[in-house]
Amino acid sequence: MIKIKRSQELAKLRRLALAGQGLLHRQPFGQGLSGVRNAIEHLGYVQIDTISVVERAHHHVLQTRVPGFKPDMLNQLLLDGDIFEYWSHAAAFLPMVDFRFSLPYKQAIKSGQTHWYKSPDKKRMAELLDRIRIDGPLRSRDLDSKRTTAKGWWDWKPAKKALEQLYMQGDLMVCGREGFQKVYDLTERVIPSGVNTSQPSTEEFAQHLIEQQLRCHGLVSLKGITYLRRNKALKKAVETLLNEGLAQGQLEQIKINSGEGFFIEAGALEKHLPRVSNRLKILSPFDNAVIQRDRLKALFNFDYKIECYVPEAKREYGYFCLPLLFRDEFIGRIDCKVHRKTQHLEIKYVHFERHNSDEVLVVSAFIDAIKSFCQFQQCNRVTLNQVKPKYLTQRLRDSLKQME
Repeated sequence: MIKIKRSQELAKLRRLALAGQGLLHRQPFGQGLSGVRNAIEHLGYVQIDTISVVERAHHHVLQTRVPGFKPDMLNQLLLDGDIFEYWSHAAAFLPMVDFRFSLPYKQAIKSGQTHWYKSPDKKRMAELLDRIRIDGPLRSRDLDSKRTTAKGWWDWKPAKKALEQLYMQGDLMVCGREGFQKVYDLTERVIPSGVNTSQPSTEEFAQHLIEQQLRCHGLVSLKGITYLRRNKALKKAVETLLNEGLAQGQLEQIKINSGEGFFIEAGALEKHLPRVSNRLKILSPFDNAVIQRDRLKALFNFDYKIECYVPEAKREYGYFCLPLLFRDEFIGRIDCKVHRKTQHLEIKYVHFERHNSDEVLVVSAFIDAIKSFCQFQQCNRVTLNQVKPKYLTQRLRDSLKQME
């Protein structure tokens, strides 16, 4: 096992992780539609989220990495059959080339080994399948409006719960979106010809996860590879393959000062990595680089959580605080809200933590990032309420005022 003790070694590990995430180059995956496709294939998934205080997470993640990204590109990739929607550790856009690895979870739900709903209405499900087969794709809002009691099914319409069950067990797929509304069709009519639909073995699935995670994270842990997956056999298979990789010299194991252990490809620390630049990136709380909070804290010493689920009185940084990445450090967070009717970006709170970077460079990079963020949010005005440390408040306000 390699013990990481020197700051230079830790910095290289951080660059390895950030390079894997596509956060060091200006356009790591290309531009426009092809760049979005490449980014999703490389990252393995992009999490879908409904919170719209600022632009939704799946758009934010891609805008951070793909110059020229437009939100309607995701729907175009759905229509083209390049990506599909399903469950990763959460609802996500996934590359169609990885379709077969969604099958084990679908089969587990369909067979009753895993429950999405404990008592699916099979009669209504059959009726829905017949309706879609005959009438074509539909949205959940096209269904009847009768509701059950609040005790069951989250008080959803009975037909909607049946629709969701059919989707989760693989009989239906999302064929497109109208705004944020999903449109469902039969799986056989959505999936492109030539896509591998064979059920992977547990070992194949484990190998796929290891390769995917090494590709997009650079360094991995057993916990990280199987993040929020409850399949014990899969975890065991991943552990076995990691140990085999160590024994065969394909992998190396490292341990950092926090005590956390990771696996890297053999020789990864000797490879040339891109240099860090003086760009600051505003990341989504659901960004692939920060979603595993324990890993984030161990590798970057950044203790982060999203506070929209925390009672207001207990919030420290704000309802929807976004991590700030400068060079290879997470240097703070920003809580903001977009007022779409007035095209106004309200920065409620900026919190800079102690960091090792030059303050002048950080402030300049922050202002540049806000300019780009405003354009992404389609805002033409920005206001700033509170800053920590306080002495930076007026400097930031004056700089932001020059943007108008």
